[in-house]
Amino acid sequence: MDQNVGLSAQDFQDLQNNKDLLLEIEQKNNQYNNVKKTLLYNDELRLLQIELVKLQRWISKENLRVAVIFEGRDAAGKGGNIRRFMEHLNPRSSRLVALNKPTEIEKGQWYFQRYIKELPNPGEIVFFDRSWYNRAVVEPVMGFCSEKQYKEFLVQVPEFEHMMYEDGVVIIKFWLSITKEEQLIRFEARKENPLKRWKFSPVDKQGQLLWDKYTHYKGEMFSKTHTSYSPWMIIKTNDKKTARLEAMRHVLSQFDYDGKQEATTILNPDPNVVMRYYRSNIQVD
Repeated sequence: MDQNVGLSAQDFQDLQNNKDLLLEIEQKNNQYNNVKKTLLYNDELRLLQIELVKLQRWISKENLRVAVIFEGRDAAGKGGNIRRFMEHLNPRSSRLVALNKPTEIEKGQWYFQRYIKELPNPGEIVFFDRSWYNRAVVEPVMGFCSEKQYKEFLVQVPEFEHMMYEDGVVIIKFWLSITKEEQLIRFEARKENPLKRWKFSPVDKQGQLLWDKYTHYKGEMFSKTHTSYSPWMIIKTNDKKTARLEAMRHVLSQFDYDGKQEATTILNPDPNVVMRYYRSNIQVD
């Protein structure tokens, strides 16, 4: 692509002074940079999706069971990430799990019961758009569970995940991290876009008002459920496109699948975007 700013004769005629000229050049450069960034993103996305197809084929061949969990505040980009992950995967051996609120019968069951039946079968990769971790953050913040239920969950979830780990289930847990300012921008965009208005729920409306409460429960969740066998991976998602690419790279980096050596792009994630949770970390959200 030509890197010239591309000022036409008409552009020069419309300019009144040097300040206008500098503003016009800056605008043209920004347009070029945005187009360049989009083209690079599309190229990288395609290359990584090719690797995901290879990974899925290998998971199926080896009869592995893989669960990829996407958690985070509202508008952090969970759905967008999952869509790009699944876009070219074989639907026969990949699934999306995005459960509605529990029924009256499910409310009377052991909390993990409705999630157990959604766990991956041999040869399958399952993507969770929110998971059992609803009880760690959303439910206590919104008053959807009791203090007793919340505390029982925090005690049980490491045991639950350890049993899966011992049985060979691979669990990858992502927390998509977004700033309060960026969340507000995305909320406003959802309300303005008739195609995305359905995404804006009553719970979303409370996201900004209850920001600090979410922060408290998020910290408690990390401290109680970040383990060596099932660690939390934090992804900075203010830049949605970068977050998608780096999440894919992290998943691909976890497996030594057939054809990995022939990859034509980087498969290790950027540590400035994707990082393990540490108690000393200062999180943007």
